[in-house]
Amino acid sequence: MKVVITVRGDRPGDAGADDLRGWLEKQPALRGRLRRAADPAPQAGTMGLAADAVLALLAPGGVATVLAGALIAWVQTRKGSRTVTITRPDGTEISVTSTQVGALDAWQTADLAQRIAAGLGVTERDDALPEPSPGSPGGPGPTAGPPAP
Repeated sequence: MKVVITVRGDRPGDAGADDLRGWLEKQPALRGRLRRAADPAPQAGTMGLAADAVLALLAPGGVATVLAGALIAWVQTRKGSRTVTITRPDGTEISVTSTQVGALDAWQTADLAQRIAAGLGVTERDDALPEPSPGSPGGPGPTAGPPAP
């Protein structure tokens, strides 16, 4: 799933999507999954996609949790007010602000990261689907054995 991550600061030009992308790329699970968002031509009456945006490609297996945890940590370490918004392909937005996460302890941060990952709809449970059993529809079929006598 491709998500768009935007960053807004309390002052113009203070957002820092490039800084965020650099921070996220230090996470081994996120390397190769991040791109700077291209600035499309703005639609009439709008300002268009902010230059401060990052595209992230998420997949099952905990990547969304790593992304959420890294976003929270980045916001916590910045001076001033920051808001990071993750926008799913269906338009659903999940936002984290420095005022919300500034005073969280490690347990609260981990819990929030799990809730954000669940809100993104990409969870580790997606990897935990059982394999079809032999002979079942979609299963690998019967195993080959020696020919019957």
